[in-house]
Amino acid sequence: MKFAIVSKGDERSNKIKATMRQYLTDFDLEYDEDDPGLVISVGGDGTFLEAFHRYVNCIDSTAFIGVHTGHLGFYADWVPDEVEKLIIEIAKTPFQVVEYPLLEVIIRGQNGGKEDRFLALNEATIKTTEGSVVFDVEIKGDHFETFRGDGLCISTPSGSTAYNKALGGGIIHPSLEAIQLTEMASINNRVFRTIGSPLILPKHHTCLLKPIVDRSFLITIDHFTQNYTNVKSIQCRVAKERVRFARFRPFPFWDRVRDSFVADDDKEF
Repeated sequence: MKFAIVSKGDERSNKIKATMRQYLTDFDLEYDEDDPGLVISVGGDGTFLEAFHRYVNCIDSTAFIGVHTGHLGFYADWVPDEVEKLIIEIAKTPFQVVEYPLLEVIIRGQNGGKEDRFLALNEATIKTTEGSVVFDVEIKGDHFETFRGDGLCISTPSGSTAYNKALGGGIIHPSLEAIQLTEMASINNRVFRTIGSPLILPKHHTCLLKPIVDRSFLITIDHFTQNYTNVKSIQCRVAKERVRFARFRPFPFWDRVRDSFVADDDKEF
Protein backbone atom coordinates (compact mmCIF):
# COMPACT_ATOMS: atom_id res chain seq x y z
CA MET A 1 0.00 0.00 0.00
CA LYS A 2 1.14 3.53 -0.75
CA PHE A 3 0.94 6.17 1.97
CA ALA A 4 1.74 9.82 2.59
CA ILE A 5 2.06 11.87 5.78
CA VAL A 6 1.09 15.53 6.26
CA SER A 7 2.63 17.15 9.34
CA LYS A 8 1.61 20.26 11.25
CA GLY A 9 5.25 21.31 10.97
CA ASP A 10 6.18 21.66 14.62
CA GLU A 11 9.02 19.63 16.13
CA ARG A 12 6.79 17.05 17.80
CA SER A 13 4.66 16.42 14.72
CA ASN A 14 7.70 16.23 12.43
CA LYS A 15 9.32 13.68 14.74
CA ILE A 16 6.20 11.51 14.68
CA LYS A 17 6.06 11.84 10.89
CA ALA A 18 9.68 10.70 10.54
CA THR A 19 9.12 7.76 12.90
CA MET A 20 5.98 6.58 11.11
CA ARG A 21 7.55 6.95 7.68
CA GLN A 22 10.62 4.95 8.71
CA TYR A 23 8.75 2.08 10.34
CA LEU A 24 6.02 1.82 7.71
CA THR A 25 8.60 1.63 4.92
CA ASP A 26 10.41 -1.03 6.99
CA PHE A 27 7.12 -2.96 6.81
CA ASP A 28 7.35 -2.73 2.99
CA LEU A 29 4.75 0.02 2.57
CA GLU A 30 5.62 2.59 -0.10
CA TYR A 31 5.83 6.29 0.70
CA ASP A 32 4.22 8.15 -2.22
CA GLU A 33 3.11 11.77 -1.93
CA ASP A 34 1.64 11.80 -5.45
CA ASP A 35 -0.79 8.86 -5.33
CA PRO A 36 -1.28 7.57 -1.78
CA GLY A 37 -3.95 5.09 -0.77
CA LEU A 38 -3.69 6.30 2.83
CA VAL A 39 -2.97 9.84 4.02
CA ILE A 40 -1.89 10.26 7.65
CA SER A 41 -2.41 13.69 9.21
CA VAL A 42 -0.15 14.51 12.17
CA GLY A 43 -1.31 17.65 13.97
CA GLY A 44 -4.71 19.16 14.70
CA ASP A 45 -7.88 19.65 12.72
CA GLY A 46 -6.22 22.38 10.67
CA THR A 47 -3.60 19.88 9.54
CA PHE A 48 -6.35 17.41 8.66
CA LEU A 49 -8.08 20.03 6.52
CA GLU A 50 -4.77 20.77 4.81
CA ALA A 51 -4.30 17.06 4.07
CA PHE A 52 -7.83 16.78 2.71
CA HIS A 53 -7.42 19.69 0.30
CA ARG A 54 -3.97 18.56 -0.77
CA TYR A 55 -5.46 15.25 -1.93
CA VAL A 56 -9.01 16.37 -2.74
CA ASN A 57 -8.56 15.41 -6.40
CA CYS A 58 -8.04 11.75 -5.51
CA ILE A 59 -10.41 11.31 -2.58
CA ASP A 60 -12.26 8.48 -4.37
CA SER A 61 -9.17 6.28 -3.92
CA THR A 62 -7.60 7.83 -0.80
CA ALA A 63 -8.51 7.35 2.86
CA PHE A 64 -7.48 9.64 5.72
CA ILE A 65 -6.48 9.05 9.32
CA GLY A 66 -5.29 11.50 11.96
CA VAL A 67 -2.80 11.55 14.82
CA HIS A 68 -3.67 14.33 17.26
CA THR A 69 -0.81 16.60 18.35
CA GLY A 70 -2.60 19.93 18.04
CA HIS A 71 -5.03 21.91 20.17
CA LEU A 72 -8.16 20.30 18.72
CA GLY A 73 -8.38 16.83 17.25
CA PHE A 74 -11.98 16.23 16.29
CA TYR A 75 -10.90 14.33 13.16
CA ALA A 76 -7.98 12.51 14.81
CA ASP A 77 -8.49 8.98 16.15
CA TRP A 78 -5.01 8.51 17.61
CA VAL A 79 -2.69 10.26 20.08
CA PRO A 80 1.14 10.26 20.11
CA ASP A 81 1.37 7.55 22.79
CA GLU A 82 -0.44 5.19 20.40
CA VAL A 83 1.79 5.73 17.35
CA GLU A 84 3.57 2.38 17.70
CA LYS A 85 0.22 0.57 17.86
CA LEU A 86 -1.07 2.53 14.87
CA ILE A 87 2.00 1.65 12.80
CA ILE A 88 1.40 -2.04 13.44
CA GLU A 89 -2.30 -1.69 12.63
CA ILE A 90 -1.56 0.05 9.32
CA ALA A 91 1.09 -2.50 8.38
CA LYS A 92 -0.79 -5.64 9.40
CA THR A 93 -4.53 -4.93 9.40
CA PRO A 94 -6.83 -4.02 6.48
CA PHE A 95 -8.67 -0.88 7.53
CA GLN A 96 -12.37 -0.24 7.37
CA VAL A 97 -13.59 2.79 5.44
CA VAL A 98 -16.13 5.22 6.87
CA GLU A 99 -17.50 7.82 4.46
CA TYR A 100 -18.82 11.27 5.36
CA PRO A 101 -20.72 13.75 3.13
CA LEU A 102 -19.00 16.78 1.62
CA LEU A 103 -20.25 20.21 0.55
CA GLU A 104 -20.07 21.28 -3.09
CA VAL A 105 -19.81 25.02 -3.77
CA ILE A 106 -20.05 26.42 -7.31
CA ILE A 107 -19.36 30.13 -7.84
CA ARG A 108 -20.61 31.69 -11.08
CA GLY A 109 -19.65 35.13 -12.40
CA GLN A 110 -21.82 37.81 -13.98
CA ASN A 111 -19.99 37.50 -17.28
CA GLY A 112 -20.28 33.74 -17.57
CA GLY A 113 -17.11 31.88 -18.33
CA LYS A 114 -15.52 29.22 -16.17
CA GLU A 115 -17.24 28.26 -12.94
CA ASP A 116 -15.22 27.76 -9.77
CA ARG A 117 -16.10 24.49 -8.05
CA PHE A 118 -14.91 23.56 -4.56
CA LEU A 119 -15.40 20.76 -2.07
CA ALA A 120 -15.51 21.54 1.64
CA LEU A 121 -14.97 19.09 4.47
CA ASN A 122 -16.18 21.50 7.17
CA GLU A 123 -17.95 24.53 5.72
CA ALA A 124 -18.10 27.47 3.35
CA THR A 125 -18.71 31.02 4.55
CA ILE A 126 -19.70 34.12 2.61
CA LYS A 127 -18.91 37.58 4.02
CA THR A 128 -18.04 41.02 2.71
CA THR A 129 -15.86 43.93 3.78
CA GLU A 130 -18.34 46.41 2.26
CA GLY A 131 -21.18 46.53 4.77
CA SER A 132 -23.80 43.79 4.87
CA VAL A 133 -24.22 40.69 2.74
CA VAL A 134 -27.51 40.89 0.81
CA PHE A 135 -28.72 37.73 -0.94
CA ASP A 136 -31.84 36.27 -2.42
CA VAL A 137 -31.91 32.71 -1.10
CA GLU A 138 -33.44 30.08 -3.38
CA ILE A 139 -34.04 26.50 -2.27
CA LYS A 140 -34.79 23.87 -4.86
CA GLY A 141 -35.40 26.60 -7.45
CA ASP A 142 -37.90 28.60 -5.39
CA HIS A 143 -37.32 31.91 -3.63
CA PHE A 144 -37.17 31.29 0.12
CA GLU A 145 -36.06 34.60 1.65
CA THR A 146 -33.99 37.75 1.21
CA PHE A 147 -31.08 37.71 3.62
CA ARG A 148 -29.28 40.76 4.92
CA GLY A 149 -26.61 40.45 7.61
CA ASP A 150 -22.95 39.73 8.33
CA GLY A 151 -22.87 36.56 6.26
CA LEU A 152 -23.88 32.93 5.84
CA CYS A 153 -22.26 29.66 6.81
CA ILE A 154 -23.01 26.44 4.92
CA SER A 155 -21.66 23.37 6.69
CA THR A 156 -21.37 19.62 6.28
CA PRO A 157 -22.53 17.26 9.04
CA SER A 158 -18.96 16.67 10.22
CA GLY A 159 -18.34 20.42 9.99
CA SER A 160 -21.48 21.16 12.00
CA THR A 161 -19.33 20.93 15.13
CA ALA A 162 -17.01 23.72 13.93
CA TYR A 163 -17.94 27.33 12.99
CA ASN A 164 -21.56 26.31 12.51
CA LYS A 165 -21.83 25.32 16.17
CA ALA A 166 -20.31 28.64 17.25
CA LEU A 167 -23.05 30.41 15.26
CA GLY A 168 -25.77 28.48 17.07
CA GLY A 169 -26.29 25.81 14.43
CA GLY A 170 -27.23 22.24 15.26
CA ILE A 171 -24.90 19.24 15.33
CA ILE A 172 -25.79 16.75 12.60
CA HIS A 173 -24.67 13.12 12.55
CA PRO A 174 -22.58 12.47 9.40
CA SER A 175 -24.69 9.45 8.45
CA LEU A 176 -27.24 12.04 7.28
CA GLU A 177 -26.50 13.33 3.79
CA ALA A 178 -27.35 16.97 4.33
CA ILE A 179 -25.96 20.50 4.53
CA GLN A 180 -26.82 23.21 7.03
CA LEU A 181 -27.34 26.91 6.29
CA THR A 182 -26.71 29.13 9.32
CA GLU A 183 -27.06 32.90 9.56
CA MET A 184 -24.49 35.39 10.86
CA ALA A 185 -26.21 38.31 12.59
CA SER A 186 -29.18 38.65 10.24
CA ILE A 187 -31.08 41.94 10.03
CA ASN A 188 -34.83 41.63 10.47
CA ASN A 189 -37.08 44.65 9.89
CA ARG A 190 -39.96 45.73 7.62
CA VAL A 191 -37.82 45.27 4.50
CA PHE A 192 -35.79 42.17 5.31
CA ARG A 193 -37.18 39.13 7.06
CA THR A 194 -35.29 35.86 7.49
CA ILE A 195 -36.23 32.54 9.02
CA GLY A 196 -33.85 33.27 11.91
CA SER A 197 -32.86 29.65 12.49
CA PRO A 198 -30.52 27.17 10.77
CA LEU A 199 -31.88 25.30 7.76
CA ILE A 200 -31.00 21.64 7.14
CA LEU A 201 -31.24 20.64 3.49
CA PRO A 202 -31.19 17.05 2.20
CA LYS A 203 -28.89 15.99 -0.61
CA HIS A 204 -31.49 16.46 -3.36
CA HIS A 205 -32.11 20.11 -2.40
CA THR A 206 -29.87 22.82 -3.87
CA CYS A 207 -29.39 26.21 -2.20
CA LEU A 208 -28.69 29.12 -4.55
CA LEU A 209 -27.49 32.48 -3.24
CA LYS A 210 -27.97 35.46 -5.59
CA PRO A 211 -26.38 38.78 -4.60
CA ILE A 212 -28.77 41.74 -4.70
CA VAL A 213 -26.08 44.34 -4.13
CA ASP A 214 -23.06 44.15 -6.44
CA ARG A 215 -19.97 44.06 -4.25
CA SER A 216 -16.96 41.90 -3.49
CA PHE A 217 -17.30 38.83 -1.30
CA LEU A 218 -14.89 36.98 0.94
CA ILE A 219 -15.67 33.32 0.34
CA THR A 220 -13.98 30.80 2.59
CA ILE A 221 -13.79 27.08 1.83
CA ASP A 222 -12.68 25.42 5.07
CA HIS A 223 -9.57 27.48 5.91
CA PHE A 224 -8.93 28.94 2.43
CA THR A 225 -10.29 32.45 1.73
CA GLN A 226 -10.59 34.15 -1.65
CA ASN A 227 -12.02 37.50 -2.75
CA TYR A 228 -14.66 37.43 -5.51
CA THR A 229 -16.20 40.27 -7.51
CA ASN A 230 -19.05 40.30 -10.06
CA VAL A 231 -20.66 37.24 -8.53
CA LYS A 232 -23.85 36.06 -10.21
CA SER A 233 -24.64 33.17 -7.86
CA ILE A 234 -23.21 30.77 -5.29
CA GLN A 235 -24.63 27.27 -5.47
CA CYS A 236 -24.39 24.92 -2.49
CA ARG A 237 -25.46 21.29 -2.20
CA VAL A 238 -24.32 17.90 -0.96
CA ALA A 239 -21.46 16.77 -3.20
CA LYS A 240 -21.50 13.52 -5.11
CA GLU A 241 -18.02 12.84 -3.71
CA ARG A 242 -17.49 11.70 -0.11
CA VAL A 243 -14.49 11.82 2.17
CA ARG A 244 -13.13 8.41 3.23
CA PHE A 245 -11.77 7.83 6.72
CA ALA A 246 -9.58 4.83 7.58
CA ARG A 247 -10.79 3.15 10.77
CA PHE A 248 -8.81 0.53 12.67
CA ARG A 249 -11.11 0.71 15.70
CA PRO A 250 -14.56 2.15 16.36
CA PHE A 251 -14.82 5.81 17.36
CA PRO A 252 -18.52 6.76 17.28
CA PHE A 253 -19.40 10.30 16.22
CA TRP A 254 -21.23 11.11 19.45
CA ASP A 255 -18.19 9.97 21.43
CA ARG A 256 -16.14 12.51 19.45
CA VAL A 257 -18.68 15.22 20.22
CA ARG A 258 -18.75 14.36 23.92
CA ASP A 259 -14.96 14.17 24.19
CA SER A 260 -14.53 17.47 22.34
CA PHE A 261 -17.19 19.57 24.06
CA VAL A 262 -18.62 17.89 27.15
CA ALA A 263 -16.19 15.48 28.81
CA ASP A 264 -14.06 16.80 31.66
CA ASP A 265 -11.81 14.05 32.99
CA ASP A 266 -10.47 16.29 35.75
CA LYS A 267 -13.84 17.23 37.15
CA GLU A 268 -14.69 15.84 40.57
CA PHE A 269 -18.19 15.19 41.81
